[in-house]
Amino acid sequence: MTTHEIGPRMVGERLMYNRAVRVEAPRSWLFLSGHEARDDAGGIAHRGDMAGQMRLTLRRLGETAAEAGMALADVVQIRIMTTDLAACKAHYDVLLDGLATAGCRPTSLLAEVSALSDPDMLIEIEAVAVR
Repeated sequence: MTTHEIGPRMVGERLMYNRAVRVEAPRSWLFLSGHEARDDAGGIAHRGDMAGQMRLTLRRLGETAAEAGMALADVVQIRIMTTDLAACKAHYDVLLDGLATAGCRPTSLLAEVSALSDPDMLIEIEAVAVR
């Protein structure tokens, strides 16, 4: 499988997102449901802490990808929903750094929503991975 980045949007030397990613001959697709910052007991962790929820959400997304035999590096698209766009943008480096560390260079959507499934959730991320 080969991927081709189309229209990368950069912040300095760092990728913010790709406008498109073309995938040639994938063998496997993984559609990841919305993930959130849940602790091991199933409750929302890092209440009121956008950066903390971002880190844990990315970790949970990576754990699910790994359970399916993939990695965050295989993610080609993410959709980020937040209840606080200003706070999300203020801490967006947390997401950019986490994705860069994982070698993940996806297309993306960032949208503010009026509510998520739990009132303590500040962010939810869903994804598509290919290999």
